[in-house]
Amino acid sequence: MRAALAAATPSPTPTFNPDVVTPGVVGFITMLLITVVVVLLIVDMTRRIRRVRYRGEAAERAAAAKNGEPPAT
Repeated sequence: MRAALAAATPSPTPTFNPDVVTPGVVGFITMLLITVVVVLLIVDMTRRIRRVRYRGEAAERAAAAKNGEPPAT
């Protein structure tokens, strides 16, 4: 009985449209734009962090010079 039920149920045939399954050109362009935006954000954040660090170092040197301390190396 079990063999008859297993043989009676056909396995599904893979019928699909590759344009629906794959991201296609729209997906590629979207991922490219996201990648470009992320890289630009990383570059901008690196510049901002560097600028803040340099301003802090300059402020420390100015405070040390004002107090008459020797400059730190």
